[in-house]
Amino acid sequence: MASSRAARCSGAKIRTGHGPDNMATLRSFAINQLRAAGHPNIAAGLREMSYQPFHRPLDLLGLT
Repeated sequence: MASSRAARCSGAKIRTGHGPDNMATLRSFAINQLRAAGHPNIAAGLREMSYQPFHRPLDLLGLT
């Protein structure tokens, strides 16, 4: 599954309660936002967002 590899979910430390469900929801939201912005390759989109982590994700969501 490409989305779980791109988000590195196997390395997550949130394993109890609602944590895994919440993280899966956030991961799906992030992937859908990248697709809606025209990123056909999710891993490349995540890399691009990571170059300026405090600006680009907010720009993608229209929160700047």
